[in-house]
Amino acid sequence: MIKKASTQLIAGPAGDLEILVTIPNLPKKQSNNAFAVICHPHPLHGGAMTNKVVYMIDRTFNGLGLGTLRFNFRGVGKSTGQFDNGKGETDDLRAVVNWLKNEYAPSELWLAGFSFGSEIALRGHCDLEANRLLLVAPPVERFQAENLPLSNIPILVIQGDKDEIVSPTSVSAWVKTQTHQAEYIIMADAEHFFHGKLNQLRDVITTAWDN
Repeated sequence: MIKKASTQLIAGPAGDLEILVTIPNLPKKQSNNAFAVICHPHPLHGGAMTNKVVYMIDRTFNGLGLGTLRFNFRGVGKSTGQFDNGKGETDDLRAVVNWLKNEYAPSELWLAGFSFGSEIALRGHCDLEANRLLLVAPPVERFQAENLPLSNIPILVIQGDKDEIVSPTSVSAWVKTQTHQAEYIIMADAEHFFHGKLNQLRDVITTAWDN
């Protein structure tokens, strides 16, 4: 399934950024050169591009025919720098997307984030002209504090109803208040890290965006 998977260091705003590019092995007629960039959970709580939810999102997009790019925010893995409470991490995302556009000239850019990564993807999606946005277990209290709204592109929000870290009630309320409505899916019996539900998460994303 995978034609190419390579880890490398690129220049970022605080030094090196560690990235992993994965390209699916598909016939040309099924490949459209679209890419998804996926943002990992909170760096101070063990978040990294190797997170199992991030990995499943990555492989799901590969299955849909997209190339993917995962990366470590500053201070994680081989990425240099220190945690910057979202601002610097958004700059990291911009640097990664700019590199991707220069190297691969994607026909479409999809952004995705899990937990804290959702905040970063949401922060950057307008300026980076993303074509689609996936938010998984989004920490909406941070969104509300910074007035981060959804824009008028296809957006998918997925939230587990047994999430012990992000309030499902708060996510539901936040989605309802948005001017631009997202497709919102609540996964039954899913905790924050989707223990035992990763295959279901894959199926939910595939069903929503396999078009």
